[in-house]
Amino acid sequence: MFDFFQKHKRIGQVILGLIAITFVTWGVESYTSMRAGRDTVATVNGFEISQREFAQQLQQQQEQLRRLLGGAVDPQALDSPESRSALLESLISQRLVASQAARQHLIMSREAVIDAITKAPEFQENGQFSPALYSGYLASRGLTDQANVAQLRSQLPLARLVGSISDTAIAPRSVVQRLAAIEAQQREVSEARIPVQQFLPQAKVDEPEAKAYYDANLADYRTPERVRAEYLVLSAENLGRGEPVSEDEIKAAYEARASEYRVEEQRRASHSLVKTKEEAEKLLAEVKKNPARFAELAKKHSQDPGSAEKGGELDWFTRGMMVKPFEDAVFKLGQNETGLVQSEFGFHVVRVTGVRPGKAKPLAEVRQELADQLARQKGGRKFLEAAEAFNNLVYEQSESLKPAAERYKLQIQTTGWISRSAAQELGALDNPKLLAALFSEDSLKNRRNTDAIEVAPNTLVAARAVEHQPAKQREFREVKDEIVELLRGRKASELAYKDGVAKLERLKKGEDAGVTWGPAKAVSRREAQGLPADVLRRVVSADVSKLPAYVGVPIPNAGYLLLRISKVVEVDPKALDPQVSGRIAGMVGAAQYEAYIASLRSRADIEVRQANLETK
Repeated sequence: MFDFFQKHKRIGQVILGLIAITFVTWGVESYTSMRAGRDTVATVNGFEISQREFAQQLQQQQEQLRRLLGGAVDPQALDSPESRSALLESLISQRLVASQAARQHLIMSREAVIDAITKAPEFQENGQFSPALYSGYLASRGLTDQANVAQLRSQLPLARLVGSISDTAIAPRSVVQRLAAIEAQQREVSEARIPVQQFLPQAKVDEPEAKAYYDANLADYRTPERVRAEYLVLSAENLGRGEPVSEDEIKAAYEARASEYRVEEQRRASHSLVKTKEEAEKLLAEVKKNPARFAELAKKHSQDPGSAEKGGELDWFTRGMMVKPFEDAVFKLGQNETGLVQSEFGFHVVRVTGVRPGKAKPLAEVRQELADQLARQKGGRKFLEAAEAFNNLVYEQSESLKPAAERYKLQIQTTGWISRSAAQELGALDNPKLLAALFSEDSLKNRRNTDAIEVAPNTLVAARAVEHQPAKQREFREVKDEIVELLRGRKASELAYKDGVAKLERLKKGEDAGVTWGPAKAVSRREAQGLPADVLRRVVSADVSKLPAYVGVPIPNAGYLLLRISKVVEVDPKALDPQVSGRIAGMVGAAQYEAYIASLRSRADIEVRQANLETK
């Protein structure tokens, strides 16, 4: 982010991937304790990884994946032994680096961090540091200047330690340039497709052939074991819906949480940033003499490019969003008053242009929100009181769910046919432990209720099988048509492949293969232009010593794809984007860093507590 990151872009991903999450979340304090408590997942050279930290990191990882995949992901599908192990390995690598930093007593002074911030390219505008850009950065992350500086005092030295290791990797300039040129090389490609559909009329399948396939693949034509079930859901949310909430309770909750509903006082100001006190005093005198000229003078004299062009105008802000001296001055001044203040960035001539007093949201505005929260709280208490009794009732009166439904005023819900493991929409029953209970011998043979199983926080489900179908073999007559279609498709694919290979050989000999080529497009290793990865791999690795060159690729269930490479465009290594060369060199640096971590690991005292790592 800052000056160091800009000078060492090629290690940025390593730093962010292996360090940032933990250091941002816990800061240096997490690396100065060696408690080795019983709730630790692992210890690395005495530095612990707690269950709390591990769970938080796992949750953050799952949230990132859910956002990436559009939210339609079951958290349990993301919480596997493999994902937990990979996360633990990442955290161990972080601790190895942190322990080295602790041994070397790495820390930066406050002054050095402030200097790094003022020189950070992302806070520069027209070659000058912009307080407005920096303030916007802090606001977008919910940070104060003090918290940000404190955080960076531990982060930057650790990043520099990583950089010092990564930078020792030597990638010969000629090798980097050659690899970058190969990556940027473009090849002009045209396509001709041989679709499988045109061979379907020739693909004949008789009944003996279909029967032979059926006999050889009986397992593919079995109906899985399945049940139809009924179930009850006892949840804090449902119990809370029927709980009345009085006006007195709402008022009491509002008063208890008044601070949460307070809108902080906001200020808006304009400023001119200059280097010396003499300049500032002279500018202040001019402004006081003629306040209407403030914007004009700011445009002319202010060294804050982020606001100078707007006459020094800043957006609305609350306390904690600006550097403290500037903020204190603004909040002491009244509307349209002007003053002078010094901060670590220079001298500011400040004028308050707007004041929005702090106020509390009225009760009417948050009444429904409070009522819903109170109902959920009551539902949570009722759930805690009812959970054990509910479980006992469905167990003791295991021949029916009706007694529990009547006692807790729950609706008995039913399912269609469901199997033990096939992908299906199961709603509240979509829980491995519950499905295992539903398909147990006791459930299927004796038709008893399952135990009440927690499928989500404060949510219990009890189910019973009302109809059962064992797994059975589908008869040949039931599946004959789908087998015939399957085998016809395979035969057509084989015919398309043979035709494609024959045409490819003719093209390579310079003969007319009777194909129609589509429009040419330029592709490279980084710009696939819609080509699948395996097809692109064959195109960029094809021998182009003689043009045109031809490539053939079978496309499963679709036919055969012919590609003609008619032109190769080389790139002058000197004209390459430096970022491309830097990224390739960064791969060498990343490999060096991984070797460094492996070296630290070989000498480290690492203890993993597997029981604390497992899902509870």
